[in-house]
Formats: sequence, structure tokens, C-alpha cells
Amino acid sequence: MQGVIKSYDPGTRIGVVVRDTDRSEFDLSPDALEGSIFRMLRQGQRVIFQLDESGRATRLRLGSEIDMGSPEGPPQPAP
Repeated sequence: MQGVIKSYDPGTRIGVVVRDTDRSEFDLSPDALEGSIFRMLRQGQRVIFQLDESGRATRLRLGSEIDMGSPEGPPQPAP
């Protein structure tokens, strides 16, 4: 699944991620960053995640627009 970080508090490690497909919100698992390249998360950051047995987001990885299946249009000229 892919989504965007809605909120994250590095002190408590509490946060919420919003899934792209249906805008469902999932709390981050306490171990969500273990084994990932992330040491901190920022609001709006795109991530790929899985759900644990409790329905919390875990195993965060870098997300991308391509994974989301966003339509690609022609390049836009620079302003």
C-alpha cells in the first residue's frame, strides 16, 4: 500500500498515514521505522507500508508517484 504521512511526533513515535486508494487513515505501529531508512517522518512524505495484525501501518519504505499509478502527461514548460 502507498500513502502519505498525515502526522508524526518523533518524541512519542506516534503518527498517522493516509492510504492513497481510499483515504483511509492508519496509526503507525511503534516499530514502523525499524529496519527502514527513515529516522524521522515529515507531514506529506510519501511512503509504502504494510498493515500489521492490529491494523497499524508498519514496514515503511520510500514511496513514489510512479508506484501510485499517477497519470503522466507531457512535460510542462518552465515558467
